[in-house]
Amino acid sequence: MIMEAGKKYWSKEELKTYILLLCAKADRVEAEEEIALIKAKTSNEVFDKIYREFENDDEDESLEKIQDSMERHHYSELEICELKNEIQKIFAADRKIPMSESNLGRILENIIY
Repeated sequence: MIMEAGKKYWSKEELKTYILLLCAKADRVEAEEEIALIKAKTSNEVFDKIYREFENDDEDESLEKIQDSMERHHYSELEICELKNEIQKIFAADRKIPMSESNLGRILENIIY
C-alpha cells in the first residue's frame, strides 16, 4: 500500500484480496471455504493486513474504496475477466448464492467496468 498526501493506495493484489473478502461476507457469513480460497490466492502478509482493514469498514466504505482503487489501476481486459472469475468462485465456494451475493455481484460488475 502506497501513501500519498494521507491517502492509502492498494496494490492490485491487495485490491483483489479486499474485493474477494467483501464477496465472502456478502451474505453476512464468511464461510471457511470462502476464506480458504482467498488465502490460497494471496500471501499471509497481504491477507492479514487487508483483513484487519476490511473488518473495520462497512459495505458503503468498502465499495467506495474499491471504486477509488479500480480507477487508479489500469486493468487489461484479461485481468478484469480473471477478477470476475475469482469473484464467481468465491460466491460459489459455499455452494449457495443468496440474493445479497447476486446484488453485490451486480454492483461490482458496474464498478469493475
